[in-house]
Amino acid sequence: MFSKEESKKLRQEFWTSFGKNYPHKWLLYNTKIKDVTLKFTFTTKKAQVSIDIEPYDELIKSYYYDKFISLKNILISEYLENVIYDEKYQLDNGKIISRIYVELSNVSIHNRNHWEEVMKFLSSKMIKLEEFFLEYKDFIDN
Repeated sequence: MFSKEESKKLRQEFWTSFGKNYPHKWLLYNTKIKDVTLKFTFTTKKAQVSIDIEPYDELIKSYYYDKFISLKNILISEYLENVIYDEKYQLDNGKIISRIYVELSNVSIHNRNHWEEVMKFLSSKMIKLEEFFLEYKDFIDN
């Protein structure tokens, strides 16, 4: 077990290392669509690259999620074949969002032996997710 401080230090070290090893101006929060973000997640159990839809208004969330559903075959066939659509994804804090993601299981941010594999996963999958998002952004936002 790691203390909170040790865990925080490892997380900071991982993300700093990731930024140095994979320098890229990631889109992430800069999607220009208020309620839609691209995210990296790396915990003690898994790594994910995702599109998160988390507006306060359920109608807006459904609108965007339906847009992504209509693009599902394209996303799977041309960008990320193992993508998972979850309209009611529960975050660790209990909040329910819609998440479209790919996941690498059985890895831990606390295990440095996993870092290289996870960095490659995060980078390669986010590049594909960004390509998809940028290609269909106008459709998603209109």
